[in-house]
Amino acid sequence: MKKLTSIIALTISVAVTKMANAQTTEKRYEQNPFTLVYDGAISKNEKGKVNIHSITYQLNGIPISANIYTPANYDSSKKYPAVVVAHPNGGIKEQTAGLYAQRLAEAGYITIAADAAYQGASGGEPRHTDTPANRIEDIHGMADCITQYKGVDAARLGVLGICGGGGYTLKAAQSDKRFKAVATLSMFNSGEVRRNGFQNSQINTIQERLKQASDARAQEAAGGKIVYTGVASITDEEIAKTPTDLYREGFVYYYRTHTHPNSTFLYTMSSLLYLMTWDATTEMDLINQPLLMMAGSKADTKYMTDEAFSKAKNAKNKELFLIERATHIQTYWKPEYVSQAVNKLVNFYQNNL
Repeated sequence: MKKLTSIIALTISVAVTKMANAQTTEKRYEQNPFTLVYDGAISKNEKGKVNIHSITYQLNGIPISANIYTPANYDSSKKYPAVVVAHPNGGIKEQTAGLYAQRLAEAGYITIAADAAYQGASGGEPRHTDTPANRIEDIHGMADCITQYKGVDAARLGVLGICGGGGYTLKAAQSDKRFKAVATLSMFNSGEVRRNGFQNSQINTIQERLKQASDARAQEAAGGKIVYTGVASITDEEIAKTPTDLYREGFVYYYRTHTHPNSTFLYTMSSLLYLMTWDATTEMDLINQPLLMMAGSKADTKYMTDEAFSKAKNAKNKELFLIERATHIQTYWKPEYVSQAVNKLVNFYQNNL
């Protein structure tokens, strides 16, 4: 009986600990003055260390919320290389984009991570509009902003796109030659997935979903309610039953361990009109800059990186770097995988900027 009582007590203790940990992570953004939710995030600006600067700038009449990270002992009279960091689909600047921007600033770069227009803390209506043209313009806009920042050497500008931001980065770099070195991490081809489904699981419903998007656009035009698609919330049981690593681990990342009120898996149904007719891998031969594409060796999204990389016929010094044993989402936060990616990025930018 005593043994059973001890087991019950231990079970309750573990459950309480898990609940407390969940509550702590869910409120992590409240514990950081910059609402950053990643491990090792800056909590205050100190002289001689990497600092963060929250700014707002205008992009085509829309206020964009961004964070600029400056290196330790930053001196505005000197010149530094800079890197633009584009966040994942559903993500915001306070999550993995901020983590990589901070780590690159620790390596001596001035970096910028901004919320996409219509998303996060940036302006734009309807909220959660998610179209390729907007996301690509966001990357051009970050380049506009950071190249005007004091101390930035505009001739040494790099770009890093993560997940969906990676697909949009490839497209932005095709035409924007201000980017002298192009890198992606866990690249996600938003157009292909919205059209065909993840791992081509929805090919048979393409026309049906285009009809839904068309109807949603018509309803918006008539002044009706905005129709959204995606996942607004999810239970632990539903997460556990999710079959793919990308979405199961993604739900944990975005809704549990790194949650933030500005981050959402929702987007307007009408956005599919643009997403489903777009593809990140078209015109890849226009990229003539040095190209580094990184993906987890165990990532179920790796096929997208492989496809894009194979089409980059004219990229200089192109390299496909595998992060051994990592899944897609683990490259967002797991220290040993983040360190591998950052070390590779620093070497890449040092050689090409």
